[in-house]
Amino acid sequence: MRAYHDTEWGAPSRDDRHLFEMLVLEGAQAGLSWSTILKKRQGYRLAFAGFDPRKVARFDRRTVARLLRDPGIVRNRLKIESAITNAQAVIAVQREHGSLAAYLWGMVGEGPLHNAWASYKQAPPETPLARTISKALKQRGFRFVGPTICYAFMQAVGMVNDHEIGCFRYRQLAAKVTGRGTVRAPARSARHSARRRARPLGS
Repeated sequence: MRAYHDTEWGAPSRDDRHLFEMLVLEGAQAGLSWSTILKKRQGYRLAFAGFDPRKVARFDRRTVARLLRDPGIVRNRLKIESAITNAQAVIAVQREHGSLAAYLWGMVGEGPLHNAWASYKQAPPETPLARTISKALKQRGFRFVGPTICYAFMQAVGMVNDHEIGCFRYRQLAAKVTGRGTVRAPARSARHSARRRARPLGS
């Protein structure tokens, strides 16, 4: 968890494979702890062809049956099938927009949004922008992309910087802003959803 927090969580990613990977992992995390998913991450990479969307999009019923017996991943049929469906949707987005990254980052103004939370408990479980992205993805056929999952995805791939302002990673990431990011003041109060995952250490 510490290594993930210190090197990856919140860092802007524009690599389509990584973005697809995080979509799959965030969907797999629904109802589970993030630490459980991180422990199975290598298993997912092996099971889902290194998260190459073109390969995953060709998975058939026989592949699904094999994955349902794979202890290296979350053996949930709906989540496995959603990863295949999402791979097909990623390919469609790439054909239309050139890349998944171009499509997703275009919805946040091309640069990361920087919040300013004194405590991670102030961060909401979802935002209006996450709801907008969720709706857009669902219209394109993506599954397991509800607003809460979308916001966790946005945090993970750096579309939004939700590290606490006292965290060294907040300062590192904020220093890379090119002028397009938006810095928001912390809310005076915020509800903390019990459904949210345990946050990475130091966030």
